[in-house]
Amino acid sequence: MTQLVLAPMEGLVDWRVRQLLSAVGGFDHCVTEFIRVSQTLFPAHVFYRYCPELHQGCKTASGLPVLVQLMGHDPELLGENAAFAVELGAPGIDINFGCPSKTVNKREAGASLLKCPENLYHIVKAVRAAVPDHIPVSAKIRLGYADKELFLENARAVEEGGAQHLTVHARTKMEGYKPPAHWEYLARIREAISIPMTANGEIWTVEDYRRCRDISGCTSFMLGRGAIACPDLAARIKAFEAGQEPVKQSWSDVLGLLLTYIDLLAQDGTTENHQAGRIKQWVALMRKGHAPAAQCFDDIKRIRAVSELQEKLQQDRDNPAYQRTEDPIAAE
Repeated sequence: MTQLVLAPMEGLVDWRVRQLLSAVGGFDHCVTEFIRVSQTLFPAHVFYRYCPELHQGCKTASGLPVLVQLMGHDPELLGENAAFAVELGAPGIDINFGCPSKTVNKREAGASLLKCPENLYHIVKAVRAAVPDHIPVSAKIRLGYADKELFLENARAVEEGGAQHLTVHARTKMEGYKPPAHWEYLARIREAISIPMTANGEIWTVEDYRRCRDISGCTSFMLGRGAIACPDLAARIKAFEAGQEPVKQSWSDVLGLLLTYIDLLAQDGTTENHQAGRIKQWVALMRKGHAPAAQCFDDIKRIRAVSELQEKLQQDRDNPAYQRTEDPIAAE
């Protein structure tokens, strides 16, 4: 059976987005944004900030499990933080070896660790030893740092360290998010390891999913920017696999999600600048999934007052022209 995972996109997929997208349907579990571990064992409030779902059985409001993702280079310290996260209720620990951020990679974390497979082995081994046996440990990697020379060695190091699952973003760190994703490498990794594997990268439409499935041979897929651009992408994929016609979101439906997102942002007392920035960020990414998003972004990009943003989005939501369903547009 196809498994779909909501990707941990730093600075974008916070608990609010997890709540909204999990409610749309199609996903099987989520992963938090990475918690950067560098010098200390974090107090509980840090974990609660990244994963407030810990207060409710580490599940979203619609019941999807949420794994806690950690990132860093110190095996012992990562193990201590993983053990504490589990004490707080985390149902699983995911380790980030894929972040391409320049800031992160300058500090010996994220994808920079892919330069030496032993890094991955020792970190995974320490985290596996630190948490109870029944708690799954997983890792996310890319195909390499500057090149793909070590792609099999890195995957094997994760398995040998004791991870129960591996997610692979089918590009190197240097390739960033530039298309294409090299799904053919995923098939080679899947054949080289015995633990389950999740495919990630460039899945924007149901057709992209089908091609990735056929090329990689995977049955588990992580959706990131594609799910932000088209919030019901996971539901469409599940309907496709079931041989059903999906109930597609209209642009009006999507605007309803954005209006709810504003309400959720306001509950935390975030500043207006932060709220407006997050809404614009989401609409900008939606230009790759919904044709009306381009005009919407042009209309709102200079608006600073949240009340004005809400008014504009509500006006568009009530527009009969936007209440018709549409197929998502292909990514450029």
